[in-house]
Amino acid sequence: MAPNPGFPLVLDVKGWSVIVIGGDEEAAEKSQRLLESGAKVTVISPTLHESLKQLAASAKVIHRGRHFRETDLEQTILVLNMIRGDREFAKMLLAKAREKGFLLWSVDLPEASSVTMPAVVASGHARVAISTSGVAPGLSGFMKEDLERILDGEFAAFVEWLGQLRDQARANEPDAEKRRALLREALDGFRLLGKVQYPKVWQEERARQGAATPAAKPA
Repeated sequence: MAPNPGFPLVLDVKGWSVIVIGGDEEAAEKSQRLLESGAKVTVISPTLHESLKQLAASAKVIHRGRHFRETDLEQTILVLNMIRGDREFAKMLLAKAREKGFLLWSVDLPEASSVTMPAVVASGHARVAISTSGVAPGLSGFMKEDLERILDGEFAAFVEWLGQLRDQARANEPDAEKRRALLREALDGFRLLGKVQYPKVWQEERARQGAATPAAKPA
């Protein structure tokens, strides 16, 4: 089956119940991101990573110190299944997701998920999501690291300034076209410039492919 690129959206989880099944370090990272987005997070796991223990102790997340039960699925809009290697469990959750109408992401089984989880670069108010449709998740991680170096503190300040400029324009300039012109002028000269540096193994592969391709006959 060909990889499904999906239909990219940003989900507003503020004030909504979200379930995280599993208590490892990756579950802790996802729980923290959910909290930063305003979600009400319940973590279901007999054991917890140290950072999740701290979140539970401070009542930032609800902890159910046991294994998953079907009744846990009531009144949730999103479930993150962080249990690796259990295909049957993931397939069961997907069937329940279709039956009950919640969204599901299973950490290592995109085919048993109804949503994907891209790598996200955050810089101030800006967010850049990176997805390879599940084909090369390691590449997403490398791209994330490089973009985090590019979209640094100055970029975050620039985005903040643009937001302030937009608010000022909306307050002081009633003409919509003049406001758009002002904001376009503020962005004049902005470019995100970069060059991809490919690994040696890929360059060698491309060279082999070129050598294996028959030369075109002259007309």
